[in-house]
Amino acid sequence: MTPPNPTSTERRAKLLYTAAKAAKHFASILDFDEILTKTVEIICDEFGFYYAGVFLIDASGKYAVLQAGRGTAGQAMVAAGHKLEVDGNSMIGAATGNREARISLDVGEEAVFFKNPHLPKTRSEMGLPLIVGDELIGALTVQSEEEAAFSDEDITTLQTMADQLAVAIQNARLHQQMTRRAKYLEAANIVSKNLASILDLDELLPKTVDVICDAYGFYYAGVFLLDESGEYAVLRAGRGKAGQAMIAAGHRLEVGGNSMIGEATGKRVARISLDVGEEAIFFKNPHLPDTHSEMALPLIVGDQVLGAVTVQSEQQAAFSQEDIDTLQTMADHLAVAILNAYSLQELERAHEELLRKKTYEALATATTQAIHWIGNKALPITTTVVRMEDEIKSGDINIPSLLEDLEMIDTSAQMIVKVKEHLLGPAREHQPRPIMIADIAHATCTHAGIPANTFMLEAPDTPLYVLGDSTQLGRVFYNLYKNSLEANANQITVSVDLSEDGRYVQMQVADNGDGIPEDMLGKIWASFFTTKGPAHNGLGLAACLHVITQHEGNISVESTPGKGTTFTISLRAIAAPPKSEIQGGAAEILLIDDQDAWATFAQHALEAAGKTVKRHADTSNADEYELIVLDDGLQSGSVLELLQGLYDMSQGKHTIVVSAAPTVERTTQYMNAGARDVILKPYSEAELAALIR
Repeated sequence: MTPPNPTSTERRAKLLYTAAKAAKHFASILDFDEILTKTVEIICDEFGFYYAGVFLIDASGKYAVLQAGRGTAGQAMVAAGHKLEVDGNSMIGAATGNREARISLDVGEEAVFFKNPHLPKTRSEMGLPLIVGDELIGALTVQSEEEAAFSDEDITTLQTMADQLAVAIQNARLHQQMTRRAKYLEAANIVSKNLASILDLDELLPKTVDVICDAYGFYYAGVFLLDESGEYAVLRAGRGKAGQAMIAAGHRLEVGGNSMIGEATGKRVARISLDVGEEAIFFKNPHLPDTHSEMALPLIVGDQVLGAVTVQSEQQAAFSQEDIDTLQTMADHLAVAILNAYSLQELERAHEELLRKKTYEALATATTQAIHWIGNKALPITTTVVRMEDEIKSGDINIPSLLEDLEMIDTSAQMIVKVKEHLLGPAREHQPRPIMIADIAHATCTHAGIPANTFMLEAPDTPLYVLGDSTQLGRVFYNLYKNSLEANANQITVSVDLSEDGRYVQMQVADNGDGIPEDMLGKIWASFFTTKGPAHNGLGLAACLHVITQHEGNISVESTPGKGTTFTISLRAIAAPPKSEIQGGAAEILLIDDQDAWATFAQHALEAAGKTVKRHADTSNADEYELIVLDDGLQSGSVLELLQGLYDMSQGKHTIVVSAAPTVERTTQYMNAGARDVILKPYSEAELAALIR
C-alpha cells in the first residue's frame, strides 16, 4: 500500500479547514447581496484562488446569470449582465447541465472553456453546481493562474463547501423575499391609506403613480382606465416626463391585445415579464427605454374591470409571484378608490343635471312672465293707436291728448326694448371662441362707468381662457357692476383664478355695498324681481343666470346686509389658443390701450412676427403708422375723443376699434366718429393675423 503523499494530505486538510471556516461565515449572513459578495471574497482570500464568481439560474431556467464576481473583472461582468447558457458550451454550462462538478486543468486545451477577456490569466477552472435538495439554483466558478491547480479530492472538498453555500444562499433568498414582502405590504398599506381619502380622479391617479414609485423604488408606474367602449385601456396617469408625453399623445392599449396591459385587462389576471427583451407580448415603448421587467396588475372591483396598473423596473427578474400577490392588494385598494371617485362623479353629474333642469324651468317661467309683461305693455300701444286713428278720421284732433298718447307709446316701446336688451342681448350672439376672461372683466368696467380708483382686478400674469361669447359674458359683468354701483358700493374687486383642480376658471365680483337681505337671496334670479323700486325692471340678474347657464357654468351669490355682496362665477377652463403664423398686413402699428394683459399679448405676438409696435395713447405722430388699434375698454382716456382727434388728422381710415363686448349703440358712435371698423377683440394669434390684414 502506497503511503499518502504528505503534501496532498496537508493540502486536503487545509482545504477542509478552509471550507469549514467559509461555511461558518456563510451560515452567519442573511443579507442576500452580502452573502454573494462575501462568498467570492472568502473563496479567493482563504483558498488563494485567482478568481471566483457566483451564478444563479434565471426565472426561465435557460441561463445562469453572474450575480457576484471577484474584483474589477467581476464588477464589469455583472454590470454587463454576463450570463451563460445552462448545459451550454462553458464550464458553468456543463456544471449546471450535468449537475456535477467540472474541472479544467488546462483551459487552453479545454473544449468547453469559454474564453473570457476579463480573466486573461486563468489556466485552471472548476465549476461547482449549487444544489438544494432537487433544485439547481446556480453554480460556483473557481479559477487559478496555475495549470493543473485542482484535483479530484479538491472537487469533493469544495463541493461540500458549495453545498453549504447553496443552502446559505437559499436561506438568504428566503429572508430577502420575506423582508421584501413585509416591505411591500407596509408600502401597500401606506398607498391605500394615502389614496383612500382622495375622490377626485385628476388628483388620485397622478398621486398613485408617484406614491408607487416612491414607496417601492420602481422606475416607472402608470394607471390605465378603460374607455367608455371597454375596448381600450387609456393611460390616465404616468410617472415623470415619460408619462406626461404618453398622456399628451393619447396612449392607449387594446383590451385583450398584444401587450402586458392588454393581457391583464382582457384575462383579468396579473402578468409578469421578467425580461421584456425576450417577451413576445411586450409593447416596446420608446419613452421607457430602460425597462427590463414589467408587472401589469388588473384593477377589478367585483366583476367590473376598471383598468390596470403597470409597474416597471430597470432590473431583470425584478418581480416574483409573491410580489404579484402583495402588489395586487395595493391594486385592489386603488380599484376601490377609483370606483368611489367614479361614483362621486356620477353623483355630481346627476346633481348638475338636476340643477340644470331646475334652471331651465326657472328660465322658462321667466320667459313666460316676460311674454306676458311684453303683452301687457304692447296692449296700450294698440288701443291708443286705434283711438288716434278714430280721432284723425273724425277730424276731432285733440293735440294735447295726442301728444300724451305719443309719449305713452314711446315709454312702452322703450320698456319693451329694455326687456329685449336684457333677455336677448344687445347684439347678435357670436360663435363661442377662446377668450381672456379677465380682459372681459377689465374692459366692461369702463362701459359700466366705474371710476378707476373704485375698481380693482386681481388676475394671474398668465391669461386664463374660457370658451364663450365675449359679448354675452360682457353683459354679465356689466349687470353685476351696475348692481354694485346701485347698491352704493365705493369699492369693486374682481378676482380671477383657477379652481384647485385646475378644471375651472373662478371669478368673484365683490363689493362693499348695501348687501342683499337673506330672505331675498332666493328670489333675485327671477325676472322682474327687484329690491330697488319701480325705476328698475329686475332683469339684470336673470340675464346673468341665463348667459352663464348657456355657457354651462355656475353663478352663485353670498351677501351680508350693510357689508357687501360677492358673486362667484365658474366656467370651464381651456388651454390657450395654439400658436399661429402672422404674415402680411401692416408693419408699423400703434396700439392704444392700458397696460393690461391683452395689450401685452398683442404686442408680443406682433413683434414676434416682425412688426414694429408702439403702445401708448399719444396720437401726435399717428401719421407714422399703417394701422392704429384702439381698445374701447380704455380707462386712461376717452375713446370718442381719441377717434375725433385721429379723424381730424385724417387717420380715421387707419383706425380699427377692438371691443370685448360691442353694442350696436357704441359701434354706431365709433363709426360716426371716423373709425374705419369696429371688430371683436382678438384673443388668439390667428385673430390678430386677420386684424392686421
